[in-house]
Amino acid sequence: MLLIQEQIKTALKARDAVLVAHYYVDTKLQILAEATGGIVSDSLEMARFGQNSNANLIIVAGVKFMGETAKILSPEKTVLVLDNNATCSLDEDCPIETFSKFCDQHPDRTVVVYANTSAQVKARADWVVTSGSAFNVVKHLKINGKKILWAPDKHLGNYVKNKTGADMLLWQGACVVHERFKAKTLIQLQNKYPEAATLVHPESPQEVVDLADVVGSTTALINAVKNRKEQTFIIATDNGIFHKMHEVAPNKKLIEAPTMGVGADCESCAHCEWMAMNTLENCLSTLQTGNNEIFINANIRKKAKNAIQKLLDFTA
Repeated sequence: MLLIQEQIKTALKARDAVLVAHYYVDTKLQILAEATGGIVSDSLEMARFGQNSNANLIIVAGVKFMGETAKILSPEKTVLVLDNNATCSLDEDCPIETFSKFCDQHPDRTVVVYANTSAQVKARADWVVTSGSAFNVVKHLKINGKKILWAPDKHLGNYVKNKTGADMLLWQGACVVHERFKAKTLIQLQNKYPEAATLVHPESPQEVVDLADVVGSTTALINAVKNRKEQTFIIATDNGIFHKMHEVAPNKKLIEAPTMGVGADCESCAHCEWMAMNTLENCLSTLQTGNNEIFINANIRKKAKNAIQKLLDFTA
């Protein structure tokens, strides 16, 4: 019997499909995506890759909002996610009804939302940003005299607010993975490995961000491991990223930042339970059945595309 990877490769070719995977999903899916002409990247780059691909079918290994972003940019293509129940706490923390009312209460503010949101929330926004672009976009808006309503991640929003000095009203969402990182035990780990550089994703709490040598997006953290001179790194983000970090810097030592206190069952449990729902088995099943297709209302899609396009034009 063929290995499941070979079955998936055959099915991808037969269905004229491309597999795009996030840095946080299972290593086997990341390897398979690149081996079959797909990509491993952040959510916006996954969607943009699918848009530019000649494939008629985009298979998204990630969470549901990533599938929606891919569909927003490629409405003429079929987009399938591996599990319809794979969601995101940031998306869940920002329901469109309450968020829309919040926006209506502050009509003088430019609405900037993080990519980790539903298509409906993106459609309500003026701008969509990523963790890598948020600082530059907010700085640009501040220079142009704009007051900002930010959603959903309060930690990333606070980080950008502190760095830019912009007038930002923050929605109070948080990532269940990044919010678990602990400053007290991180300091203990830094004392144990004084030669290590500490890399932190800005969705982490401020007291953790304050301890970082590098604060940045998934791509920025991977590049830091690749390019910095240190040989040891303490990493405060989802541990799914370790595959790509080992790939770009195979001889460097990577240590997971602590998410649990002293005496806990694990020193670090930094892995998204929804990302973990992406498996080789449901990848093959999705390809064979066509289940888990993403559908978006045309009006919602058009409005969301406008907010995303501002970012794409800004970063071009």
